[in-house]
Amino acid sequence: MAAEALPVPGTPPAVFLIHGLGGTQYDLGSMHRRLKNAGFVTHSLTLPGHGTTPEDLVKVTAEQWMEAVTAKYHEVAAQHETFHIMGMCMGALLATELAKRQRHTRGRLIVLAPPIFFDGWATAWYTPLRHLVYYLPGAPARMKIEEEDPFGIKNEQLRAIVKAKFARGENFHYRWVPLACIRQVDRLRGWVMKGLKGMTSETLVIHAREDELTSLNSANYLVEQIGGAKARMVVLENSYHMICVDNDREQVARCVLEFFGASSTASLGMAVDHAKMSPDALLAFAQELRSVLEAGDFAGLYAKGSADMAWFQPGNNSASGVYRGSRGLVKLQQWAQGQARFSAFGQPVFNAGVAVWPATLTAGSLLSQGVLAFAVRSGRLLEARWFPDDVTLEDAHFGLPLAATGPSEAERAFEAAGVAVKTLAKPPGDDALLTLYALYKQATAGDVTGERPGLMDMVGRAKYDAWAKRKGEARETAMAVYTELVQKLQQA
Repeated sequence: MAAEALPVPGTPPAVFLIHGLGGTQYDLGSMHRRLKNAGFVTHSLTLPGHGTTPEDLVKVTAEQWMEAVTAKYHEVAAQHETFHIMGMCMGALLATELAKRQRHTRGRLIVLAPPIFFDGWATAWYTPLRHLVYYLPGAPARMKIEEEDPFGIKNEQLRAIVKAKFARGENFHYRWVPLACIRQVDRLRGWVMKGLKGMTSETLVIHAREDELTSLNSANYLVEQIGGAKARMVVLENSYHMICVDNDREQVARCVLEFFGASSTASLGMAVDHAKMSPDALLAFAQELRSVLEAGDFAGLYAKGSADMAWFQPGNNSASGVYRGSRGLVKLQQWAQGQARFSAFGQPVFNAGVAVWPATLTAGSLLSQGVLAFAVRSGRLLEARWFPDDVTLEDAHFGLPLAATGPSEAERAFEAAGVAVKTLAKPPGDDALLTLYALYKQATAGDVTGERPGLMDMVGRAKYDAWAKRKGEARETAMAVYTELVQKLQQA
């Protein structure tokens, strides 16, 4: 085979994602967004027979699936110097076979919930008999394999959402697949099981211990066959088969990003040097945050935060914005209207003072899945951010943004500077730190309040005096000077 032309050096790294049988990108949850936030370009495709109706799967062959992913592989290879391959369920089989056939060395391989064997606890007793039915004339095309409860999802609230989608006929996943299609998956499985010892890609296999379709035998087989230092495995403890959307989906995202050499918290655009709390205290604090959000009690959430704590709500709608301090809470409650709350919480992940928690935002008829992120330090909430998997759902629900309440260009620049100052390569000197503190307080809280600290509190006294020197300065002026100072520090 002729050597493949390499793309121009310096192109950003990429990830080629392959969905599962009967599925779409929904199988991979918010993986596209998380990878893009971490600096990767994502590529995907709709496999032959998918994205239309289940009947279109009757005549599709495993060869057609392989031809489609191979063509996409070469398309990605022509654009990126480094690129990884990742697949879910049947997509994991395709990803493995693709990496094996192409002798992939320009990136790594991620295998999610691979169905090497059908031996999970919810697998029907008659499953082994399918090999006999394959040879009954006309039977494979007529027989339907229904998608049934628990739909591969352990989280009961999330499962209820999926059932409601099926009931409404929303075509995010096929409700059934023909037996003829399962025969093609079996053929694909047979290909994958041969020649694994010759794999050249470093491989990460992620599997749920409680997977109802396949047991850990599937993951163990892959890891043992690939062998050596080339393969490793992560076992999830609180999910079923659909691991990218179930309770452990944040752990899946973290493991994938770290395997690719990226930071999971950086992919959310936030980080804290140190929470200054024990792991148990951080978990207990996160549980308190969960309780108030399940109740829709945003006032209770702000009560656990610092004076300038902010809520970040993304999108381009009337709810979008940065809601900081007491004034921000008032504005936030205007769109929440006592109806917005969070449910279907998954398994939390903690990293560098940031707690990341999969959840679902509900507000009236809105059901929006995503991830909550809390930055915590010394028992206080510094900021909370909501990252929806599909922000267009919220844009459609909440309607167009209100110009009067949206952040101005100066406010957005100020908020960006507040994030940037935490990532400076070199810590500012004491004078600059005091100036930053004073400007920030003047911009967010107005004139100095409270009594001046005593002589014994030298740090508190210096901060108070620096803030007091700004008394009477307009909020807009303080924001502009703060933004300019951060920019100078970044350049330095």
